Formats: sequence, structure tokens, C-alpha cells
Amino acid sequence: MTTIDINVVKAYLLNLQDAICTALESEDGKEKFREDSWQRPEGGGGISRVLAEGDIFEQAGVNFSHVQGKNLPPSASAHRPELAGRSFQALGVSLVIHPRNPYVPTSHCNVRFFLAKKAGANPVWWFGGGFDLTPYYGFEEDAIHWHRTAKAACDPFGPDYYARFKQWCDEYFFIKHRNEPRGIGGLFFDDLSDNNFAHAFGFMQSVGDHFLPAYLPIVQKRKNIPFGEGERDFQLYRRGRYVEFNLVYDRGTLFGLQSGGRTESILMSLPPLVKWRYNWTPPLGTPEARLYEIFLKPRDWLVAKG
Repeated sequence: MTTIDINVVKAYLLNLQDAICTALESEDGKEKFREDSWQRPEGGGGISRVLAEGDIFEQAGVNFSHVQGKNLPPSASAHRPELAGRSFQALGVSLVIHPRNPYVPTSHCNVRFFLAKKAGANPVWWFGGGFDLTPYYGFEEDAIHWHRTAKAACDPFGPDYYARFKQWCDEYFFIKHRNEPRGIGGLFFDDLSDNNFAHAFGFMQSVGDHFLPAYLPIVQKRKNIPFGEGERDFQLYRRGRYVEFNLVYDRGTLFGLQSGGRTESILMSLPPLVKWRYNWTPPLGTPEARLYEIFLKPRDWLVAKG
């Protein structure tokens, strides 16, 4: 498959949304996803699914969207100004999971496809996406598992893919005004049209297909760890960093708002409860301090330090 086939991409994304929702419902065991279908006046629409107040997941959102427009929004053409003014189609699946237990990390995954057209010019297309992990209480074995699974998603497609997209993830999910990363990273790629359509599409599928094998074993290992008000309070405080990144820097949020997307679906990535505290740092020697000292640092997570 060397020609562009947007219908094949759409079919894959809808199946991915179904698979992830089914797996999360099964893991939670209590709540089901609520589904809303929506239409965008400028063209296109989507399917938003949110699971709220579950036993394991305090909130999980898994969204599919396929939107069209006459002009690429500024967030989509900022890095490629030559594409400004082209009509576009953008489709993808984006999900954010906020667990109840502070020992279970928050996680995000997104896979997407853009197609930009202009009369008299060849169409321009690219894939993007990735997944990343935001722990509150770090476990080295979880971080190693996460990154080894990310590497397994990359290995069939290029010897440099994991290193490239791991570094890009570290750089992208960095909260500049706090001078700290959002979490332990994973993969992030954008503007990918390597080799041909089939190759790039295959890589996007591999990233989407590796999310559940990367995340669910961590959920299953940590979901029953007892916690108290102190751990919960720290979780809500660190969720504030997640909100800050998504509202200030996230390209997906900016694209959705600039393209006239559905606000409720765009902002479903935000956690249901969050706290901010003025000029606070965790006491030295605490598990909370360990997050900053060990896990919120650039590191090769493929091997244990021992």
C-alpha cells in the first residue's frame, strides 16, 4: 500500500478506540464508557467516550475525531509555514487515563493522521502520536517495562526510531515554566512520512497497538496498593502539573481549540480533581521527593541501574 488511503486509517482508528475502551472497562470492572457523537459545523465530527468514577479509573477519556477544514490552523502549520492556507483532513484517537490510586500512573496516548491539499500541488500527509507515562510514585521496574515496550513498537521500523522519538518525547513533554518533565516520557513523533504511506501507517499502528501492553501490566501491579490522604493529596498536587502542560503547551489542545473542535472533548484530558499549593517542595527523604530526584530526570530507562 503506497497510495494514500484515508479510509483504511479511519477504520484502524475506530477499531483502536473500541479495543482500548473494552480493555479499560474490563480492568475497571465497575463503570462503563459514556459515548457522545458530535458534529463540527465546519466539517467532520467525532466520537467521545468517557468513563467516570470507576473503581480503578477516576476518569478515562478515549476520543476519536475526523475533522475537515479549508485552512490548516496555526498550530498545525507553525512548523511547516509553507502549508498555511491548504485545506485539511485530520483524524486520530486521543486518550488520557487518570487512575484513582496514586500508585498507578496517569497515562496519555495519541495517534493521528493529517492530509493537506492545495489546487495544483501534490497532497501532503503525515502521521503523528506517541504515548507517555506520568507517575506520582515511581517504580523502576514499571519505567523499564514502559520503555522496553515502547522500543518494541519502534524496532521493526527503523534502528533509530526509539532513540529519536524517546528524546523527542522528553523534550516535548517538558514544562518549561517549571523546568521539569511531565513524567518519564515514552514516545512522541510528528510530521512522519518516512519511506512511504504503508511504512509510516504501519508505525502509527504499532504505537497504537503497543499502548495497552505497555500500560495495563502497570495498572494491574499497582492498583491494590493501600494509600492514604497523604498520597492522595500528592497525586492531586502533581495533577496540577498535568493541567498546566495541557493548557499552555500541548499541540493537540491548541489544534482542537483553533480548529473549532468540541470543547468538552478537547478538555476531557483534564483530571476531575486537582490541587495547587504555593511554592511547595516535598521534604527530603520522602517517597514524594524520590519522584523528583530519580524519575523526573532524563534517563535511559531500558536498563536497571542496580
